Amino acid sequence: MASITLFVGSVFGNAENLAEEVKQDIEQQGHSAIIAELPTLEQVQGAENLLFISSTTGQGDIPDNLLPLILQMQSQFPMLTGKTVGVVALGDSSYGDTFCGAGRQIDTLIQELNATVTEPRLDVDACEHFEPYEAVAPWLKKWLQHF
Repeated sequence: MASITLFVGSVFGNAENLAEEVKQDIEQQGHSAIIAELPTLEQVQGAENLLFISSTTGQGDIPDNLLPLILQMQSQFPMLTGKTVGVVALGDSSYGDTFCGAGRQIDTLIQELNATVTEPRLDVDACEHFEPYEAVAPWLKKWLQHF
């Protein structure tokens, strides 16, 4: 049984709602999951496994509630060696080059921090999936098989 901490970047609540659905799915699969309400570097360092779920804001930016953590991770560089990390990026492809920009930034960072990435980042397009969980469920199932 794995212990998974979810770190959520949300502007209008869509990523938060998705994180609640993902948490329930993780627990139904026999694992434990918590959502980091006010994400801190200490939570990142203490987590066994991490799952980032983030929408994108502005010009491909990380939402304000997750940005301080990401900036701290970029400046302090806490190595994630031995931790399995996943990234689910929410975006809208009509925004062109900034589509899922926050998730791409997080994905790049976790790879620089030497995380174990067992499944490639999942980009969920709001133009195709009004309810993102339908796209996330199959990816999550594959991701959880590594535990």
